[in-house]
Amino acid sequence: MITSTGTDVGKTVFAAGLCGLIGAEYWKPVQSGLAGNVPMPGDAAPAPEPLAGTDRAEVARLSGVPTHPEAALLREPLSPHRAAELQGVALDPGSWAPPPADRLVIEGAGGALVPVTRDLLFADLFARWQLPVIVVCATGLGTISHSLTALESLRARGVRLHGVAFVGPANDDNMATIGQIGGVRVLGRLPLLDRLDRDSLTAAMRAAFRAEDFA
Repeated sequence: MITSTGTDVGKTVFAAGLCGLIGAEYWKPVQSGLAGNVPMPGDAAPAPEPLAGTDRAEVARLSGVPTHPEAALLREPLSPHRAAELQGVALDPGSWAPPPADRLVIEGAGGALVPVTRDLLFADLFARWQLPVIVVCATGLGTISHSLTALESLRARGVRLHGVAFVGPANDDNMATIGQIGGVRVLGRLPLLDRLDRDSLTAAMRAAFRAEDFA
């Protein structure tokens, strides 16, 4: 499973790269922020094919791997709990289960403590599923505190941490500090790419990460 320290860290691009690197399928349980994109099939209803503007569509474009329908699609670019309220739908995370796959990358929405509902955070959902989690972190100013906060919140819930992956310009000290103080494995760093497509992402992931570290 993949979470991050916040929104726009690079979690979806890393998820796409990881899917391609290890040959995994992809699933994002809930997607918000579809306002202005193609018409939705119904209130929060799953769509059999990736809808334009979704992270699922971006992962399919960047990796070419099979993707699974979201459990919920929400219009407003807000935390799922609020987007669902404004849309008049009730999210039922208790009915969600990871789809069957030999290898599956699951991406949460935003950071580890984003609310799925008023009484359930993504960190709680990760703990419920008991799957190892990778935290995607930025490399720049502020990342040490943000990253350590995410790690502590996940550990407090009994979530198994597989490691941290960084996205951004090189910053060896920030990366080493998070690994040391957070007591977590540093898996590698995906640089920002001038051209983001399947070929460039595949090459960057192979240069920055080892597939065997995700076994």
